[in-house]
Amino acid sequence: MRDRTLSPPAQLPSLAVVRDPQKVPRRLRRVLSLHDFEPAAQRHLPRFLFGYVSGAVEEGLSHQANRQAFAAVGFVPRALRDVGRRSQARELFGQTYAHPFGICPMGFSAVAANDGDVVLTRTAAEIGMPAICSGSSLTPLERIAGEGRGRWFQAYLPGDDAHIVPLVERVAAAGFETLVLTVDVPVSANRENNIRNGFDAPFRPGLSLAWQCALRPRWFAGTWLDTLRRRGMPHFENMAVTRGPPIVPRARVRPWGGRDRVTWAHVGLIRRHWPGRFVLKGILSPDDAAIAAAEGVDGLIVSNHGGRQLDGAVSPLGQLAAIRERALDMTLMLDSGVRRGTDVLKALAMGAQFVFIGRPFLFAAAIAGPAGVRHAAQLLGAEIDRDMAMLGIDRLAQLTPELLGPLR
Repeated sequence: MRDRTLSPPAQLPSLAVVRDPQKVPRRLRRVLSLHDFEPAAQRHLPRFLFGYVSGAVEEGLSHQANRQAFAAVGFVPRALRDVGRRSQARELFGQTYAHPFGICPMGFSAVAANDGDVVLTRTAAEIGMPAICSGSSLTPLERIAGEGRGRWFQAYLPGDDAHIVPLVERVAAAGFETLVLTVDVPVSANRENNIRNGFDAPFRPGLSLAWQCALRPRWFAGTWLDTLRRRGMPHFENMAVTRGPPIVPRARVRPWGGRDRVTWAHVGLIRRHWPGRFVLKGILSPDDAAIAAAEGVDGLIVSNHGGRQLDGAVSPLGQLAAIRERALDMTLMLDSGVRRGTDVLKALAMGAQFVFIGRPFLFAAAIAGPAGVRHAAQLLGAEIDRDMAMLGIDRLAQLTPELLGPLR
């Protein structure tokens, strides 16, 4: 392990386990779980944006399998244990966080939610949890590192040394401490739902999109028009060392390509040039985990991209134990399909050290900004707290496979 300068441990805010409806913003009082953010966001966002965030790929098999994998695992709780001093604080890469979960990288956050990239990273930092800035975000990574207090950056990189090194240097200069390379997107997925809903990247304006926006006046005025007024037309800011094209371009130009040429040799190149912690996201094969360990990677996020890439890819939860055996001393994390406190605890008991969650937090930011993100974190944190008590543990370190069994 290389010596690296880490940010100081987060100040861990107290978690209100008993829900007080009077302290919850009115628009969020009927949001009782992460699942509830989705229908609320559907009523708020235009169809093309909601479909982009919520959608999967092709038949949605992997998307469904992610939830089914969690549903198949049960608990074997222990009784009559003193669980009166529970803590769900978790250490990750030398920093202690208030919760064992963080926020996944998500593209187009700044048009789904007003200033969404900054809102997600800054609110997460205030809560005491990590949020990963997406390489397909529409906010300059320097602003996310500064105003948003972001310390994790996720990159989509082509197989081109001359492109990779300058971007890695830019991320380091901005002050990010953890670089996450997504490895499961060599080509764009077959997301038929995006075509049906009129979503394309960059956008193609037309009567259909205009009508969809007109049907969502709160989003149109509060997010889209406000974004244009404050910051101008959003651009693809972080795909390369220089600014990319706007999301509504004059010419049909895509700001990415060449990802199908990325190999393990490029992982080695990044490791030599990146001074901080280096994580691969999208690993599902134990053999790939072993190669990553040999290349000096610090951590893995076991993921099938939330069921948004290869339809039929196995669930991350189902691969966790096998990957754990080959991961050596790498930090092991998981995303895809996490929606409940019980999901978090199952993943931790099966070998993950941390989990990341995507869509619900972006939906929360879209409908209620920072208050929505805080509400989502509080809901999930309160579930974990109750679940720990009923499981018979007061520290996450007590989670072991012996507390799990098949749910019949």
